[in-house]
Amino acid sequence: MKPQRHSIDGFIPRRAGSRLGDQHPGQAGDLRRRHSPSQPANVQTPLRRTAQNESATAQQGVSPLGYSDRGLLRRDIDESLNNIPDASSEKPKKRPWLLFGKKRVQEQNVNNRRIVKWAIIFVVLVLALAGGWLAYKTLNASSNIFKGNIFGLVQSQPIKQDSNGRSNILVLGTSEDDPGHGGAFLTDSMMIVSIDQKNKTASMFSIPRDLYVKYGMACNSGYQGKINEYFNCVNEDYTTPEAEQERLTETRKFVGEIFGLDIQYGVHVNNTVIKDAVNAVGGVDVDIQGSNGDPGVLDRNFDWRCSYKCHLVKYDNGIHHLDGEHALYLAMARGDIAPTYGLGNSNFDREKNQQRIIVALKEKAVSTGTLTDLGKVTGLIDSLGNNLRTNFETSEIRTLMTLGSDIPSTSIKPISLFGDENSIVTSGSYNGASVVMPAAGIFDYSDLRTFLKQKLSTDPVTREGASIVVLNGSGVAGVAQTEADKLTEAGFIISEVANAPAGKYPDVEIYQIGDTMAGTKQRLESAFGVKVKQTVPPVTVDQGVNFVLIFGVDRSSN
Repeated sequence: MKPQRHSIDGFIPRRAGSRLGDQHPGQAGDLRRRHSPSQPANVQTPLRRTAQNESATAQQGVSPLGYSDRGLLRRDIDESLNNIPDASSEKPKKRPWLLFGKKRVQEQNVNNRRIVKWAIIFVVLVLALAGGWLAYKTLNASSNIFKGNIFGLVQSQPIKQDSNGRSNILVLGTSEDDPGHGGAFLTDSMMIVSIDQKNKTASMFSIPRDLYVKYGMACNSGYQGKINEYFNCVNEDYTTPEAEQERLTETRKFVGEIFGLDIQYGVHVNNTVIKDAVNAVGGVDVDIQGSNGDPGVLDRNFDWRCSYKCHLVKYDNGIHHLDGEHALYLAMARGDIAPTYGLGNSNFDREKNQQRIIVALKEKAVSTGTLTDLGKVTGLIDSLGNNLRTNFETSEIRTLMTLGSDIPSTSIKPISLFGDENSIVTSGSYNGASVVMPAAGIFDYSDLRTFLKQKLSTDPVTREGASIVVLNGSGVAGVAQTEADKLTEAGFIISEVANAPAGKYPDVEIYQIGDTMAGTKQRLESAFGVKVKQTVPPVTVDQGVNFVLIFGVDRSSN
């Protein structure tokens, strides 16, 4: 048995007797592989060596591998070697999934990052420009509107309050920006806005411009006259900010004494403020209602501006969208020239419309659509900066903005001094002039102060203003008066103190008459530890009395 021969370096040893030039099994001619018609030329098929194959090729003078009897020549070897690819130099074929996958994705990611980067830069630039423009506008306007320096804008100082926790603002409107307007420097529009910062509520009421008052100094009409003249009477300087602040300060004090209020702030506006501010926010929606059951409002006092070919103030009852010009004319309309309707209460109707416009303007100004519109914001700032003066500090601006957003329009309650069942003021004639005066009498402001204290109070007992009768059923003199004094000190309104009909009474019993006043009822039950009765009391009382308290014992020692 011959020893087995091993392969070396991957080459298979030649068979014994093999030499250069011998015939070898392999591919036919020029080392090309054979293939059948049914197989691709590039698919290698094994060669079956059989005796018949070798015999047939031998007869034809061709070797089994397809070489002729001439043998294997040097050029055959060279050609074979040349056809062998060089593994070290051959580049791999490009695969589509690599081209459109990894490389294309990488290129796309680079492009996306570049686009995002420039988009962010663009947005930042736009915001910076817009912020810078708004900052410039705000700084420029704030220097005109507010007191203090620009560093106050970064602060958030609470606005001042009175002893009841309310911030009171006097708003004065003049017409000096309207050329040819008679009495342009008179404050024909006067209003007080009272804000409760804690409970996020506000109240507002108009001051009748014809309210007859004593000036305490000489004015054009003398030492007494209509209240709308006072602001113009403080000084004669209309050019300096210092003189403006002096007029605001003195008028705040003067009005506060009449109405029994501590008014911390004053605001002076002109006609342009209303017109420009309304236009800046894109107009306002106002609920217009004619007075005395009229179907709407008509005032032709301003139609001369269009040669009486239009109606500047003519509306049916309902909500109307007003631009700045029409909002201004509605705020001025009082039906003093025929034909007219819906303004039968003259200045009182005008004041109500002014309040409606201000509430609508506030609602629109703090809406998302306005605050996100750069043009509206800058327009609003311009209109205020050019035509509004106050004694607010710059450090209080942010607090004002927050309150404007936090107090919904539904929480702004109007207070009417005229037109309710019991009017606090009335119109009449005095010294030959048509004026407005307190219902209690000329220069008597006591009821007016009590009324406002009640309306502006956050205490439910004070707000309800229940009328209480206190009766003595103990037989001990002075019991009813002693209890009445305690109740008055606690904020209750005592309308009568008397003796109860003879009889036997418990220590304390309370009767309620008429409307349910939940705050007062709860406070009385808590104070005396008894339940309020809804039955008829054992005594006849005047109309308008809400509660009757009967004391059957002397509680002074308890």
